[in-house]
Amino acid sequence: MSEPTVIHSTFTIEREYAATRERVFAALSEPELKRRWFADGEKSTVEEFTMDFRVGGTDVTSFRAGEESPIPNIVVTNRTTYLDIVPEERVVLAYTMNMGERRFSASMATFELRATGTGTGTLLVFTEQGAYFPYSDGPEIRKHGWTALLGQLAGVLGA
Repeated sequence: MSEPTVIHSTFTIEREYAATRERVFAALSEPELKRRWFADGEKSTVEEFTMDFRVGGTDVTSFRAGEESPIPNIVVTNRTTYLDIVPEERVVLAYTMNMGERRFSASMATFELRATGTGTGTLLVFTEQGAYFPYSDGPEIRKHGWTALLGQLAGVLGA
């Protein structure tokens, strides 16, 4: 039997923030805020960051891996298309990831923003449905990556 050429997986991450849904939505939709939690990092250099936050709009984020990376100096590119946006409630997007010219995954992701019982916080429910191709990071490492990104979001929110 041959190895599968695609691994399909779905995962969900829930994270509560001590910030209103308005503030969390702003961090998803405003370029200067999103870049801070999504693109900027100590272990990589941003090569490109463009954002067109509207249904049908696209984002491109490219970064060069740092010297301490298992694959130093490789450029990783994330291309996102927004499929559905309901302010302060949800963002649905599709994205692909490339390492150099080689595509290694395609995913659909949903950010759901729910008020917490206190009314002043937000429960963010992130769900990814992914197709991971050979030599990709795979679903477990991707989930770890999104968990780290949502932690960086908390830093931007001060929550």
